[in-house]
Amino acid sequence: MPKYEIEPSPPQISTEVVALLEQTETATIGHWRHWGFCDRAIQPLLRGKRVAGTAITLAIPGPDSTLLHHALGLLRPGDILVVDRLGDDRHACWGGGVTVAAKAAGARAGVVDGPCTDLEEVEASDFPLWARGLAPITTRIYDLGGRLNKPVSIGGAVVMPGDAVLCDESGVVILPPAEAEAEARRAIERQQAGLVNQRRVQDGAKLGEISGASAKVAQGV
Repeated sequence: MPKYEIEPSPPQISTEVVALLEQTETATIGHWRHWGFCDRAIQPLLRGKRVAGTAITLAIPGPDSTLLHHALGLLRPGDILVVDRLGDDRHACWGGGVTVAAKAAGARAGVVDGPCTDLEEVEASDFPLWARGLAPITTRIYDLGGRLNKPVSIGGAVVMPGDAVLCDESGVVILPPAEAEAEARRAIERQQAGLVNQRRVQDGAKLGEISGASAKVAQGV
């Protein structure tokens, strides 16, 4: 088995579907979908960001970022690089230099199942990044191997190369390409209905009556 397993970059999610996803809240999809969500400990380093794009999957071992540096040169505009750290929670593989390289390639965001570093530089670049917090110890170029564009696990969610990735302040959800558009449209419709219900509550309606919760409570008393 080769030290580095590298597959071609997958087809990209269409710009139309990406635009729909970026109108979608991850928490709206969470009203009915219970799989594809990354562990909630993976949180945004920058607030107020919502981005969607095509998953480029990377798996690298603990102290090594050799394949990460190589992968940055293969990113395309619209890609989101998702990094499986294979259980490592000590070494930060992503910092200021990686951020600049990813942004220069046109990547939409990064998602790391582990810590990152150089928060000030990430903020200065205004580059959306999701991770398990921060760490001062960094990876190095140890040439230990890795996998690019192979299936990975990010916060307990399986990510296939080419999956749709949606990230916002609530977290990260992974969607198969064939399901992404329908899920986005369903979510947008629900969000619009939610705004209508919020206005009804502001006008005096009771939330429990709208949702049906009060009727269920009445039956159970």
